[in-house]
Amino acid sequence: MSSTQDILVHTEAGVATVTFNRADKKNSITEAMYSAMADALEQAARDAAVRCVVFQGDLAIFSAGNDIADFLQQVAGAVGQAAGERPVWRFLRVIAGFEKPLVAAVCGPAVGIGTTLLLHCDLVYAGDNAAFSLPFVNLGLCPEAASSLLLPQMLGYHRAAEALLLGEPFMAEAALEVGLVNRIVPPAECNALAQAQARKLAAKPLAALIETKRLMKAGQAAQVQARMQEEGASFARLMAGPAAKEAFTAFMEKRKPDFSKC
Repeated sequence: MSSTQDILVHTEAGVATVTFNRADKKNSITEAMYSAMADALEQAARDAAVRCVVFQGDLAIFSAGNDIADFLQQVAGAVGQAAGERPVWRFLRVIAGFEKPLVAAVCGPAVGIGTTLLLHCDLVYAGDNAAFSLPFVNLGLCPEAASSLLLPQMLGYHRAAEALLLGEPFMAEAALEVGLVNRIVPPAECNALAQAQARKLAAKPLAALIETKRLMKAGQAAQVQARMQEEGASFARLMAGPAAKEAFTAFMEKRKPDFSKC
């Protein structure tokens, strides 16, 4: 099992809580953190005592998405390695196929995968300071986590296009309106609400929870896995392209990217 202090896992009363514990780096996610989260979900799936999993971050920030420096280092070191073998893709496969209920408490910014992982959660509670953004195109890349499939289904095509093509943040109220979150509360109450709802789930018959979730997702399960594979191939191709190179160079140099030649 992977281990990192940047991901904390605590199990109590049938609920496994996975906490982003890297607030000093805006809870940006490294490859080691993806491995730890995938391990935590796989362990929770095997453990009969775990009946529900909660994802949470800091009251000021859920996750800034990928740690860019770590991401670029891992990409450089993964030459010749299939994209699907990297920890991020493993985590996405595991969360998309996770049978037990998944709950999330989101406060502050949720960037990139900080938003797309929510598409695979069953209940999402947001602080009134939550801000969701999907800046893949702005980095010269394409969506992941089957968000190119799931977001149009949830938001409708035009709202999904606005979120994915412009990559601009949308706030908790807009997320509630389109069904991305279940309820908005003050940030100080968000984690407690998610825990309370998770414990309600944990008190219910697990087989019935799993079967109900399976039935709700049965029509799209194969589509989700196929779309994630397609997105992964496109992501890898775009990552090697000039737009991504310019975007990441500009980020590291703290300047605005120039896509006029891309």
